[in-house]
Amino acid sequence: MSDSPARHLNLSGASNFRDLGGYPASDGRTVRWRQIFRSNHLGHLTDGDVSVVRELGVRSAFDFRGTEERSAALCGMPEITVHSLPVEPTVVAALRAIVAAGTPLSTDHAVEVMRDSYRSYVQKNTRHYRALFAHLLEDRAPLVIHCTAGKDRTGFACALILHTLGVSEDIISEDYLLTNRFYRRDPNHSTDLPDDIRQVLGSVQASFLAAAFEAIDADYGNLETYLRDGLGLGKAERAHLEARYLQG
Repeated sequence: MSDSPARHLNLSGASNFRDLGGYPASDGRTVRWRQIFRSNHLGHLTDGDVSVVRELGVRSAFDFRGTEERSAALCGMPEITVHSLPVEPTVVAALRAIVAAGTPLSTDHAVEVMRDSYRSYVQKNTRHYRALFAHLLEDRAPLVIHCTAGKDRTGFACALILHTLGVSEDIISEDYLLTNRFYRRDPNHSTDLPDDIRQVLGSVQASFLAAAFEAIDADYGNLETYLRDGLGLGKAERAHLEARYLQG
Protein backbone atom coordinates (compact mmCIF):
# COMPACT_ATOMS: atom_id res chain seq x y z
CA MET A 1 0.00 0.00 0.00
CA SER A 2 1.13 3.55 -0.78
CA ASP A 3 1.83 5.80 2.18
CA SER A 4 1.59 8.91 0.00
CA PRO A 5 -1.01 11.54 0.92
CA ALA A 6 -4.31 11.48 -0.95
CA ARG A 7 -4.12 13.40 -4.22
CA HIS A 8 -7.84 14.18 -4.31
CA LEU A 9 -9.58 15.56 -1.23
CA ASN A 10 -13.29 14.88 -1.40
CA LEU A 11 -14.77 18.12 -0.09
CA SER A 12 -18.53 18.53 0.15
CA GLY A 13 -18.73 22.16 -0.96
CA ALA A 14 -15.97 22.11 -3.55
CA SER A 15 -14.93 19.57 -6.16
CA ASN A 16 -11.74 18.80 -8.00
CA PHE A 17 -9.62 19.80 -4.96
CA ARG A 18 -6.32 18.10 -5.71
CA ASP A 19 -2.68 18.10 -4.66
CA LEU A 20 0.01 18.58 -7.31
CA GLY A 21 2.54 16.72 -5.17
CA GLY A 22 4.22 13.38 -5.73
CA TYR A 23 4.96 13.61 -9.43
CA PRO A 24 8.47 12.71 -10.63
CA ALA A 25 10.26 15.83 -11.81
CA SER A 26 13.73 16.98 -12.82
CA ASP A 27 16.95 15.29 -11.68
CA GLY A 28 15.19 12.39 -9.98
CA ARG A 29 13.33 14.67 -7.56
CA THR A 30 9.58 14.77 -6.95
CA VAL A 31 7.07 17.57 -6.47
CA ARG A 32 6.52 18.21 -2.76
CA TRP A 33 3.20 17.10 -1.35
CA ARG A 34 0.84 19.48 0.44
CA GLN A 35 2.30 22.68 -1.05
CA ILE A 36 0.29 23.44 -4.19
CA PHE A 37 -3.37 22.54 -4.51
CA ARG A 38 -5.86 23.10 -7.32
CA SER A 39 -9.62 23.34 -6.99
CA ASN A 40 -12.83 24.82 -8.19
CA HIS A 41 -13.96 27.96 -6.38
CA LEU A 42 -14.00 28.14 -2.57
CA GLY A 43 -17.26 30.03 -2.17
CA HIS A 44 -19.39 27.12 -0.98
CA LEU A 45 -17.14 25.37 1.54
CA THR A 46 -18.93 23.63 4.38
CA ASP A 47 -17.74 23.82 7.98
CA GLY A 48 -16.17 20.40 7.51
CA ASP A 49 -14.41 21.56 4.35
CA VAL A 50 -13.06 24.61 6.15
CA SER A 51 -11.58 22.36 8.81
CA VAL A 52 -9.85 20.25 6.17
CA VAL A 53 -8.42 23.26 4.34
CA ARG A 54 -7.23 24.77 7.62
CA GLU A 55 -5.53 21.51 8.55
CA LEU A 56 -3.71 21.63 5.21
CA GLY A 57 -2.33 25.03 6.23
CA VAL A 58 -3.55 26.86 3.13
CA ARG A 59 -2.94 30.58 3.50
CA SER A 60 -3.09 31.89 -0.08
CA ALA A 61 -5.51 31.44 -2.97
CA PHE A 62 -4.85 32.47 -6.57
CA ASP A 63 -8.21 33.10 -8.19
CA PHE A 64 -8.46 33.19 -11.99
CA ARG A 65 -12.20 33.91 -12.04
CA GLY A 66 -13.51 36.98 -13.80
CA THR A 67 -14.85 39.92 -11.81
CA GLU A 68 -18.53 38.88 -11.79
CA GLU A 69 -17.72 35.23 -11.13
CA ARG A 70 -15.65 36.13 -8.11
CA SER A 71 -18.22 38.51 -6.61
CA ALA A 72 -20.91 35.82 -6.87
CA ALA A 73 -19.04 33.38 -4.59
CA LEU A 74 -16.34 34.88 -2.39
CA CYS A 75 -13.97 32.71 -0.37
CA GLY A 76 -15.39 32.34 3.13
CA MET A 77 -12.10 31.77 4.97
CA PRO A 78 -10.76 35.08 6.28
CA GLU A 79 -7.32 33.62 7.02
CA ILE A 80 -6.78 32.93 3.32
CA THR A 81 -5.33 35.83 1.34
CA VAL A 82 -6.99 35.84 -2.08
CA HIS A 83 -4.99 37.14 -5.03
CA SER A 84 -7.32 37.96 -7.92
CA LEU A 85 -5.82 37.22 -11.36
CA PRO A 86 -8.95 37.69 -13.47
CA VAL A 87 -9.17 35.82 -16.76
CA GLU A 88 -12.63 36.76 -17.95
CA PRO A 89 -14.80 33.88 -19.26
CA THR A 90 -15.59 33.94 -22.99
CA VAL A 91 -16.97 30.52 -23.87
CA VAL A 92 -20.70 30.89 -23.24
CA ALA A 93 -20.80 34.30 -24.93
CA ALA A 94 -19.01 32.90 -27.98
CA LEU A 95 -21.47 30.02 -28.25
CA ARG A 96 -24.44 32.36 -27.91
CA ALA A 97 -22.99 34.50 -30.70
CA ILE A 98 -22.96 31.44 -32.98
CA VAL A 99 -26.63 30.82 -32.18
CA ALA A 100 -27.47 34.49 -32.75
CA ALA A 101 -25.90 34.25 -36.19
CA GLY A 102 -28.41 31.52 -37.05
CA THR A 103 -26.07 28.54 -36.90
CA PRO A 104 -27.30 25.43 -35.07
CA LEU A 105 -24.85 24.57 -32.31
CA SER A 106 -22.89 21.31 -32.43
CA THR A 107 -20.37 19.76 -30.09
CA ASP A 108 -17.73 20.61 -32.72
CA HIS A 109 -18.52 24.28 -32.13
CA ALA A 110 -18.17 23.75 -28.38
CA VAL A 111 -14.78 22.04 -28.75
CA GLU A 112 -13.43 24.77 -31.01
CA VAL A 113 -14.70 27.55 -28.73
CA MET A 114 -13.00 25.82 -25.81
CA ARG A 115 -9.78 25.58 -27.79
CA ASP A 116 -10.05 29.30 -28.62
CA SER A 117 -10.43 30.11 -24.93
CA TYR A 118 -7.22 28.21 -24.16
CA ARG A 119 -5.39 30.08 -26.91
CA SER A 120 -6.54 33.32 -25.30
CA TYR A 121 -4.82 32.35 -22.04
CA VAL A 122 -1.56 32.79 -23.93
CA GLN A 123 -2.52 35.54 -26.37
CA LYS A 124 -4.44 37.82 -24.00
CA ASN A 125 -3.79 36.74 -20.41
CA THR A 126 -0.13 35.83 -20.09
CA ARG A 127 0.33 38.74 -17.64
CA HIS A 128 -1.94 36.99 -15.12
CA TYR A 129 0.01 33.74 -15.37
CA ARG A 130 3.22 35.72 -15.03
CA ALA A 131 1.79 37.28 -11.85
CA LEU A 132 1.04 33.78 -10.50
CA PHE A 133 4.66 32.74 -10.91
CA ALA A 134 5.86 35.94 -9.27
CA HIS A 135 3.74 34.98 -6.25
CA LEU A 136 5.01 31.38 -6.31
CA LEU A 137 8.54 32.72 -6.06
CA GLU A 138 7.62 34.67 -2.91
CA ASP A 139 4.85 32.73 -1.15
CA ARG A 140 6.04 29.89 1.09
CA ALA A 141 2.74 28.81 2.61
CA PRO A 142 0.66 25.98 1.15
CA LEU A 143 -1.55 27.57 -1.50
CA VAL A 144 -4.46 26.79 -3.77
CA ILE A 145 -5.00 27.80 -7.40
CA HIS A 146 -8.56 27.93 -8.66
CA CYS A 147 -11.11 29.43 -11.01
CA THR A 148 -14.83 28.61 -11.15
CA ALA A 149 -14.58 24.94 -12.11
CA GLY A 150 -10.87 24.50 -11.46
CA LYS A 151 -10.36 22.84 -14.80
CA ASP A 152 -9.47 25.25 -17.62
CA ARG A 153 -7.77 28.45 -16.45
CA THR A 154 -6.53 26.50 -13.45
CA GLY A 155 -5.60 23.50 -15.59
CA PHE A 156 -3.38 25.61 -17.81
CA ALA A 157 -1.73 27.23 -14.79
CA CYS A 158 -0.98 23.86 -13.20
CA ALA A 159 0.36 22.46 -16.46
CA LEU A 160 2.76 25.41 -16.63
CA ILE A 161 3.87 24.83 -13.03
CA LEU A 162 4.52 21.15 -13.63
CA HIS A 163 6.42 21.89 -16.85
CA THR A 164 8.56 24.41 -15.00
CA LEU A 165 9.39 21.79 -12.38
CA GLY A 166 10.45 19.26 -15.01
CA VAL A 167 7.44 16.92 -14.91
CA SER A 168 6.96 14.93 -18.12
CA GLU A 169 4.28 15.83 -20.67
CA ASP A 170 2.57 12.46 -20.22
CA ILE A 171 2.17 12.97 -16.48
CA ILE A 172 1.04 16.57 -16.96
CA SER A 173 -1.64 15.33 -19.35
CA GLU A 174 -2.74 12.64 -16.89
CA ASP A 175 -3.03 15.19 -14.10
CA TYR A 176 -4.99 17.56 -16.32
CA LEU A 177 -7.45 14.83 -17.32
CA LEU A 178 -8.13 13.86 -13.68
CA THR A 179 -10.69 16.67 -13.78
CA ASN A 180 -12.98 14.30 -15.67
CA ARG A 181 -12.99 12.02 -12.62
CA PHE A 182 -13.31 14.58 -9.87
CA TYR A 183 -15.14 17.68 -11.13
CA ARG A 184 -18.82 17.88 -10.23
CA ARG A 185 -20.86 20.35 -12.25
CA ASP A 186 -22.66 22.85 -10.03
CA PRO A 187 -26.40 22.11 -10.32
CA ASN A 188 -27.13 25.73 -9.39
CA HIS A 189 -25.17 26.98 -12.37
CA SER A 190 -27.26 26.45 -15.48
CA THR A 191 -27.29 27.94 -18.94
CA ASP A 192 -29.68 27.87 -21.86
CA LEU A 193 -27.25 25.72 -23.85
CA PRO A 194 -28.13 22.14 -24.89
CA ASP A 195 -26.98 19.36 -22.60
CA ASP A 196 -24.49 17.91 -25.08
CA ILE A 197 -22.85 21.31 -25.32
CA ARG A 198 -22.79 21.70 -21.54
CA GLN A 199 -21.19 18.26 -21.32
CA VAL A 200 -18.27 19.49 -23.43
CA LEU A 201 -17.97 22.66 -21.35
CA GLY A 202 -18.05 20.67 -18.11
CA SER A 203 -15.16 18.37 -19.03
CA VAL A 204 -11.61 18.60 -20.31
CA GLN A 205 -10.03 17.19 -23.43
CA ALA A 206 -6.38 16.84 -24.33
CA SER A 207 -6.99 19.02 -27.40
CA PHE A 208 -8.00 21.96 -25.17
CA LEU A 209 -4.67 22.07 -23.37
CA ALA A 210 -2.85 21.36 -26.64
CA ALA A 211 -4.39 24.52 -28.11
CA ALA A 212 -2.72 26.65 -25.43
CA PHE A 213 0.67 25.10 -26.12
CA GLU A 214 0.14 25.50 -29.87
CA ALA A 215 -0.43 29.22 -29.20
CA ILE A 216 2.79 29.30 -27.18
CA ASP A 217 4.71 27.81 -30.10
CA ALA A 218 3.07 30.21 -32.56
CA ASP A 219 3.69 33.36 -30.50
CA TYR A 220 6.95 32.54 -28.70
CA GLY A 221 8.58 29.82 -30.79
CA ASN A 222 8.71 27.25 -28.00
CA LEU A 223 7.82 26.66 -24.36
CA GLU A 224 11.25 27.53 -22.99
CA THR A 225 11.06 31.00 -24.55
CA TYR A 226 7.54 31.47 -23.19
CA LEU A 227 8.65 30.54 -19.69
CA ARG A 228 11.50 33.04 -19.92
CA ASP A 229 9.97 35.94 -21.87
CA GLY A 230 6.28 35.46 -21.15
CA LEU A 231 6.39 34.34 -17.53
CA GLY A 232 9.66 35.89 -16.39
CA LEU A 233 11.28 32.59 -15.46
CA GLY A 234 14.98 32.72 -16.14
CA LYS A 235 17.44 30.12 -14.92
CA ALA A 236 17.66 31.65 -11.44
CA GLU A 237 13.88 31.82 -11.01
CA ARG A 238 13.39 28.26 -12.17
CA ALA A 239 16.12 27.01 -9.85
CA HIS A 240 14.40 28.88 -7.01
CA LEU A 241 11.05 27.25 -7.79
CA GLU A 242 12.68 23.81 -7.98
CA ALA A 243 14.37 24.33 -4.62
CA ARG A 244 11.07 25.37 -3.08
CA TYR A 245 8.67 22.86 -4.61
CA LEU A 246 10.82 19.77 -5.31
CA GLN A 247 12.32 17.27 -2.91
CA GLY A 248 14.76 14.40 -3.09
